[in-house]
Amino acid sequence: MSFATPLLAVLATMVAGGVLFAALGKSPFDAIRVIFYEPLFGEFSFFYRPQLLVKGGPLILIAIGLALGFRAGVWNIGAEGQYIIGALCGAGVALAFYPLESVLIFPLMALAGALGGWAWAMIPGVLKVRFGTNEILVSLMLVYVAEQLLASMALGLLKNPEGFGFPGSRNLQQYPSAFNADLIAGTGLHWGVAAAFVAVILSYVLLTRHMLGFQIRLTGEAPRAARFAGVNPARMILFVLGVSGALAGLAGMFEVAGPAGQITIDFNVGYGFTAIIVAFLGRLNPIGILFAGLLMALTYIGGDIAQSQLGLPAAAIQVFQGMLLFFLLAFDLLINFRVKVTGRAAA
Repeated sequence: MSFATPLLAVLATMVAGGVLFAALGKSPFDAIRVIFYEPLFGEFSFFYRPQLLVKGGPLILIAIGLALGFRAGVWNIGAEGQYIIGALCGAGVALAFYPLESVLIFPLMALAGALGGWAWAMIPGVLKVRFGTNEILVSLMLVYVAEQLLASMALGLLKNPEGFGFPGSRNLQQYPSAFNADLIAGTGLHWGVAAAFVAVILSYVLLTRHMLGFQIRLTGEAPRAARFAGVNPARMILFVLGVSGALAGLAGMFEVAGPAGQITIDFNVGYGFTAIIVAFLGRLNPIGILFAGLLMALTYIGGDIAQSQLGLPAAAIQVFQGMLLFFLLAFDLLINFRVKVTGRAAA
């Protein structure tokens, strides 16, 4: 049942989503067909299929890092902020060297993006280790700080001096040394997608074949036993938060250097929060996360099509995606616990 719950959650989401769409005056069958069928087999599927990798890449990359933390019992809810900071650091390096052409610029951007995300994740990590703060609250609040910093950079330091006063940085797609172009034209396979696949492989090996992976799982399942086995809780917290932040920062850098192209006020699109759904839908397993990320990417693309073709509001699509996590958690609860009806105890 543990492996069946993701499929049951998807089916339940389709049913509940159909009810939601019907309440909005739309045909539930048409809505579900457009969301799940059109991007893969529709008339313009040749255009939408590469977008599965473009949308799925950052989700998978962020979710892999989150899953390592969740397995260790460390709850990083601020990946969205780390994603933003990684994008800012990566774009900052590119714009600092503009218009210099060099093969070293893109690797430096990747390093800066990873370090930016890592540093942002270290704030809740150090506070938890040093003062015992709650990493959920701290990492989540830092998302709003990062969003304000993003707006400040788009309107100030990183603003395009040739942009006629409009907010936003230069377009990195027009800067060859900083552009994250498709490795194979028209496939959507850029360096960010390649990094996501590499992260899936390395995390799978780490969790199944390495002593550190065993310690991560042991820390999450039996913290006391992990301490007896010699695992340092503080180091484990800093390690999983650091890896999580670095991967989220990398995702932000690859996104700003490729599909997004520039720093704007609304650059963040919720990948950091959606990746939480991806991590749990994939059962915190790297292989499962790979498929879950592609499924969530499908709902992103299908949701955009449904908005344009059926006139569904964007909020309805977001609710539809949120239902997936709700049903997944509900089914998890029911397979681990059973409802027992008892009579009122005698006084």
